[in-house]
Amino acid sequence: MSPSDTPHPPIWPSADYDRQVGRLKAAIGQTIHLVEIEISATHLHIRQLGQPYILLDVLAFPRPDPSRGLTPHLILLDDGRGLNLGRIARISLESNFNPAPSQILYQDREALEGLIYRDRRLTPAFIAERAHRIMGQVLGKDPEAITISGPANQGQIETRETRDQANDA
Repeated sequence: MSPSDTPHPPIWPSADYDRQVGRLKAAIGQTIHLVEIEISATHLHIRQLGQPYILLDVLAFPRPDPSRGLTPHLILLDDGRGLNLGRIARISLESNFNPAPSQILYQDREALEGLIYRDRRLTPAFIAERAHRIMGQVLGKDPEAITISGPANQGQIETRETRDQANDA
């Protein structure tokens, strides 16, 4: 493999990023709506309050770091906060909830697809299955041996032991 054949890492930030920063700079002084990315030691989630803010400025951020999600720009809001664009999933005009594409000034496509639009695992069936497995562990049963009972036997946990006893009878 020659040096020209080696895959190049994607350009950071993307070419679309500069266009979006230009749209933000053109919107200084206007009311905007944010969808923020909140990062804690254990969670990564979206915060969408629906509260409008006035965009006061778009500033260069002196220490961008792609490994920590810090982009080269931050926005200054009328509530006194400065937010790095790496901590924002979307900025829109007029509406925070389901804005028209023409109203979107900035969006982090990766964050939106990974945190808002992806398939959810937290379904009633998943919660029930997880709860049964945890209850089995608490009762000292083998988690792999536990199955969820059907609707006719609601509230019962079937294990290998109880299944074998029923088959012997």
